[in-house]
Amino acid sequence: MARWDAGAGEAGRAHARPERVVHPLPPVVGPESRVLLLGTMPSPRSRERGYHYGNPQNRFWRVIAALWDEEVPADVAGKRELCLRHRLALDDVLLACTITGASDSSIEDPVPNDLSRILEVAPIVRVFCTGTAAFRLYRRYVEPEVGMEATCLPSTSPANARWRLPDLVEAYRPVREAADGVPAGGRRAGGNGGAGEWTRDSKDGSWESS
Repeated sequence: MARWDAGAGEAGRAHARPERVVHPLPPVVGPESRVLLLGTMPSPRSRERGYHYGNPQNRFWRVIAALWDEEVPADVAGKRELCLRHRLALDDVLLACTITGASDSSIEDPVPNDLSRILEVAPIVRVFCTGTAAFRLYRRYVEPEVGMEATCLPSTSPANARWRLPDLVEAYRPVREAADGVPAGGRRAGGNGGAGEWTRDSKDGSWESS
């Protein structure tokens, strides 16, 4: 989801201007992914680094690693492997929006992501949104299309400072339970095919699996 950059300072926030952003990152998903974690839109820092939850002050990767008592991967490849090994998929609710900096509250003219491209290649049984803005947008724009309810988790952003790391890990426990557990009548989406290479559609900016 979009995240406040704690290093930007008051001056940086004061000079931030709304900009139209098209989601630049391909999803992380594999043929065994069972849980889909959704943010809102990659923050400026994530877009610069070219990966989900790229702000070093964001605690997302520390939380995910802690769920399985592992070390936080040092690089993008390791983080991707961590997700796939534990049957997690990552993406965001929005394909495009107008946003000021990393402020979710400033979002205007949102265009929802087409999550069917994930649900068609992975047996997703649970959807979690990493923050209230992502959850609200998911319920309004995405849930009616995909027919899957989502669970709202607290944001791991540094702006959500009242949540300590141990509390976040505990709140995210259902993610591990869903990823490790056997579905009991849960919806399995898609077939037996795996996720191939992701390519961007030149017309609408969406990502497609080849």
